[in-house]
Amino acid sequence: MKLWDKGIPVNEIIEAFTVGRDREMDLYLAESDVLGTIAHITMLESIGLLEKEELSALKKALVEIYNEIKKGNFIIEPGVEDVHSQVELMLTQKLGDIGKKVHSGRSRNDQALVDIRLFTRDSLLDIAHDVQSLFKVLQSQSEKYKEVLLPGYTHLQVAMPSSFGLWFGAYAEALADDLQLLSSAYKINNQNPLGSAAGYGSSFPLNRTLTTQLLGFDDLNYNVVYAQMGRGKVERITSFAIANLASTIGRMATDLCLFISQNFGFITLPAEFTTGSSIMPHKKNPDVFELIRAKCNKLQALPAEIGSILGNLPSGYFRDMQIIKESFLPALVEIQTILQISTFAIDKVSVNTHILDDPKYSYLFSVEEVNRLVLSGTPFRDAYKLVGKQIDDGNFNPEIKVQHTHEGSIGNLCNDKIAEKFARNYSEFDKVKIEAIKAELLNLSS
Repeated sequence: MKLWDKGIPVNEIIEAFTVGRDREMDLYLAESDVLGTIAHITMLESIGLLEKEELSALKKALVEIYNEIKKGNFIIEPGVEDVHSQVELMLTQKLGDIGKKVHSGRSRNDQALVDIRLFTRDSLLDIAHDVQSLFKVLQSQSEKYKEVLLPGYTHLQVAMPSSFGLWFGAYAEALADDLQLLSSAYKINNQNPLGSAAGYGSSFPLNRTLTTQLLGFDDLNYNVVYAQMGRGKVERITSFAIANLASTIGRMATDLCLFISQNFGFITLPAEFTTGSSIMPHKKNPDVFELIRAKCNKLQALPAEIGSILGNLPSGYFRDMQIIKESFLPALVEIQTILQISTFAIDKVSVNTHILDDPKYSYLFSVEEVNRLVLSGTPFRDAYKLVGKQIDDGNFNPEIKVQHTHEGSIGNLCNDKIAEKFARNYSEFDKVKIEAIKAELLNLSS
């Protein structure tokens, strides 16, 4: 079944190529398609294009389809082009001609648009929750190990004293900023394109404000041409937010891969979190962090991929946009998996509490020694030269002591302030509201 079928069969080879992976990708969107359809037919009844009894029958059938989707029983049948066609086919099989009325005032263009917006919104809410879980673990580890010093590096050369409190806390604060970018993507996504039809509106007196309210969107994409231009644009904006988050996690995974190696020996993982070698019996490989890093690197390429597909398109809809789904929809799920496994693994990281006992880290305290001399009255440049000469002559014997008190330093992590920053950004994601919107749409008595 094809919603555009006028009785002229399409060449089988052409059809296979043009449908591509759409049936597979559209399974991500099945729940959203049903919810969007319930909102649309509720609006159609309000403007006189459906009878009340027809709305009731359609809504009951759609709720049944929704429940089958939730159970994992929904499929897009062979010969059915996409999720929109499958849902309409099931309605027609159940209800006859009434099922053929649900597409009035819609195009597959705005139907796909609203499906992707709803799925993206749900995904961003789940991603925000997973970011929060990782944030809490990082802050917990920061507090747990805040007294444990480790080398700080610049150019991969021993530089200045750091601490595990700083290291874990740094990635926690990075997540707070990443969440702000996710929030911006969420707000741009959470606008209603339904009613834009093929991108030029409809002669039906559609009530787009009503569907906006029913679906819990914050606002409308008012201009119908721009609503259609949002296909791909919103995905690209969201992919930037995901890529930014992936950059943070990937960099953290790289640190952990270094820290766990014998040459560093800063941390350990439980043996059951590592893998071995087929020929080297001593190996305990941090594959979990290596794969996290690789998956994060892949996600960071997503904005460029989407931008390349969109790059030479004029306004209006083009089939090119179908290809974006193949990378974008799985990416929303992939980042959640990455966040969840990162949280699970980092919670089990144990640290070496005696790293700086090794004399090779004595140079970490050169700046501390310079600063100590400055505080005693020596001009900074003179103190710098004096300590430099001691190092060159092999006479550098620093005081192994760190006294950092300013905001965000070893002795004043400001984890409470970082938590407040994170909470402000997290408050933009109201999952309770969205779940209530869904429940209301699925309520047969409404």
